Amino acid sequence: MAASAAAGARAAAAVAGSSSGALIPPHHRVILHTEASLGLGGQEIRILGEVRWLAQHGWDALIVCRPQSHLLGEARAAGLPVVDVAMRGAWDLAALLGLRRLMRERRVALVHTHSSVDSWLAGLAARSLGLPVVRSRHVSILVRRRRALIYHLADRIITSGEAVKTLVARAGVPERRIVSIPAGVDTNRFHPGVSGHAVRQELGLEPDSPVVGLVANVRGSKGHNVFLEAAREIVRTAPSTRFLIVGEGVGYDEVRRRVREMGLASHVLMTGFRRDIPEVMAALDVLTLPSIRSEAISQVVPQALAVGTPVVASTVGGSPEIIKDGETGRLVPPGDPHALARAILELLSDRDRGRAMARAGGDMVRAHFTVDASMRRTTREYETLLGYFPVRK
Repeated sequence: MAASAAAGARAAAAVAGSSSGALIPPHHRVILHTEASLGLGGQEIRILGEVRWLAQHGWDALIVCRPQSHLLGEARAAGLPVVDVAMRGAWDLAALLGLRRLMRERRVALVHTHSSVDSWLAGLAARSLGLPVVRSRHVSILVRRRRALIYHLADRIITSGEAVKTLVARAGVPERRIVSIPAGVDTNRFHPGVSGHAVRQELGLEPDSPVVGLVANVRGSKGHNVFLEAAREIVRTAPSTRFLIVGEGVGYDEVRRRVREMGLASHVLMTGFRRDIPEVMAALDVLTLPSIRSEAISQVVPQALAVGTPVVASTVGGSPEIIKDGETGRLVPPGDPHALARAILELLSDRDRGRAMARAGGDMVRAHFTVDASMRRTTREYETLLGYFPVRK
């Protein structure tokens, strides 16, 4: 890591240049979001939502991502400003130089990075130009001290919840530079008036059949295997229950294989990626998030509560910051399919109690976890840093 740090310092020095000294007018101050991942999960969806919000509220914003990424296509489809840069690794000097050139040409005022590779590249490029850097930490994976150097490139670290903030602070990053800002819910899309009838009809779900869903990127950390074990237990007691797995990801084929092997093909429907998530949430009687590791404050939990759908989540990461067991939903230990099955069956057997918890959770979301609240806090951090760093041509 010492050798890597030295290489990074040399790269930054090699590209450093002087500024002309003329201040850029405030309305030309561009916020650059960078993301090197190829997939499309909550992290990338949050970037899209935040850039859309910035554009709607008078900020200039730009996304930089890799040419083959899903984020590139989604940004273009949404009409958001986006540029692709081939970020092949953390020490891709060509990418670093390209990012630096882009920052100068687009008059970037502040750089907001999201993943490891782009945090190194865009962080070093921004530093060489004297620009402030914000780094988001979206997951609750342990940050080891020997790998925390990347966080010292940033002037501010935004974490998706207090649990993630604690992990970053334990890695030696000063707490004064870390702020917890969970992703906000767009309450114009997610609200109690959303109907799930069309989704149920499309998927052939009987009006009276209980429907339990897992809406997440399909990968090991989200607990799909735990969900399937719980489903097998539930159908013994409530055979009319149907289960939806909504999303795509690297584990999709493996989960589909397990559905067949476990004899659940007639009970479990895998829908793949869907854009009508508010309607999907409304079609469910219970949303589950049985994550076994690497979970911050997931976006799907407050989204479900906002439409009035009861939630059962594991105690991993930031879920307990939203779900208060027995008050706004149910919490279960990670990796425990029996506890998950019991909690789901309790909510299905006592619908009034489940709806009451969902209403309480929805009230909390609308009070504290909206996209407006999240972005007001985020832009306050931007404004603070821009005040510290006079932006120059």
